[in-house]
Amino acid sequence: MNADLCSVVPVPLWLLHEDELSGWLERQAPPIRQWLAAQNFKAERHRVALLADADGRLAAAVGGLGKRHGKLSLWDAAGFVERLPPQRFALAQTFAPAEATQIALGFAYAAYRFERYRNGRAEPGATLDQPVGADRTYVELAVAALTMARNWINTPAADFGPAELAAAARDLAGRHGAAFREWVGPELVSANFPAIHAVGRASARAPRLIELRWTPGGERALPKVVLIGKGVCFDTGGLDLKPSAGMALMKKDMGGAAVTLALAHMCMSARIAADVRVLVPAVENSVSGDAYRPGDVLATRKGLTVEVGNTDAEGRLVLCDALALADVEQPDVMIDFATLTGAARVALGPEVPALFGSDAELVAGLARTAAAEHDVLWPMPLWAPYDEELGSKVADMNNVSASAFAGAIFGALFLKRFVTASPRWLHVDLYAWNPRERPGRSLGAEPQGVRAVFRFLMERYGAG
Repeated sequence: MNADLCSVVPVPLWLLHEDELSGWLERQAPPIRQWLAAQNFKAERHRVALLADADGRLAAAVGGLGKRHGKLSLWDAAGFVERLPPQRFALAQTFAPAEATQIALGFAYAAYRFERYRNGRAEPGATLDQPVGADRTYVELAVAALTMARNWINTPAADFGPAELAAAARDLAGRHGAAFREWVGPELVSANFPAIHAVGRASARAPRLIELRWTPGGERALPKVVLIGKGVCFDTGGLDLKPSAGMALMKKDMGGAAVTLALAHMCMSARIAADVRVLVPAVENSVSGDAYRPGDVLATRKGLTVEVGNTDAEGRLVLCDALALADVEQPDVMIDFATLTGAARVALGPEVPALFGSDAELVAGLARTAAAEHDVLWPMPLWAPYDEELGSKVADMNNVSASAFAGAIFGALFLKRFVTASPRWLHVDLYAWNPRERPGRSLGAEPQGVRAVFRFLMERYGAG
């Protein structure tokens, strides 16, 4: 480890908004004011100025937060990790507890490196001592969960297929004393999960449905929470084959499953006062002589038949069996996460997951919590008049609409048909990927919604 990172005394770090700089400078010695003036330092966002002592050693650092835009988020802090020298720092001023927590989380999040396939290790970035008032337990839990999810999403499909995803879920169950079960290959047919089997049967890697069940224990009856994640470990598009450019990122098509398992890890670790059930349909959507075809009519667990209008709309087909299974228990809340539609990205871009739900009050509450946690989820309408466009002349429904519009809404409306008994269902259509380099956010996996939904569920149920 870098010797500087192990230093006994951390380097003081000031984080200042542009409107705070002049007042701060007035309290500094003339050499500091002159040095920052010579550098034309104006506390621009993520800009760093280093201050030396009389012997030329690093004495302190100043980081710019830019213009004031509300409460600080982890993204305000994350950009400093690679701009500061790789040493140990400590905040030189205090922040409100919520902001201190976000700053700590930002430094920890930006320290992530995916190094599974690299020879040698990357140089570490700057580290930050836990700020006064920060929720250390939450930061450590969130970082652990997000790191797991990022590693899973970043791993190529050759090394993280349905069996490996199931192994990761089994591992998680073992850590928390949760019950684990899976239905694999032909078992899916005999157990009445025909849509999951149909999508995954063309692959040499057997499809499966993964289940975890966990309870904090005790005598009292607890509300039930079901978390469902789309686990398409690679998506060729099936016989409606994607172009090569569209296939390039399809290792991330299990991003919903990664988010679901990471969220479950946080909930179980915090001992949420609810019974937690996790369902992950895990498949590869491949091409072979046994691939399901456009025009095929698939059975589903719900009893509804589905005409396949497009084999590349496979996520909703594997999710529908899992939703139907969960719906029978009528949980208090059921939430599914899926990299479901390109249409959601057209509407909202890669950074803003689309949020749908059957309960408007629940959707609004989650959106508020997500905004406060700086893990945004954007409410979208389940526009009922569009539902008829999922009709079919040969089956109960089609898996796609003939319309070129509102693709994210059609995906959500399709799923909604399989949730008829549960009072509160939420659907998150996310991208799970950061497509460009930004301060503190490397190109690659982005497990969206984990922190937001964890906060929301903990506020709703508390700890057991």
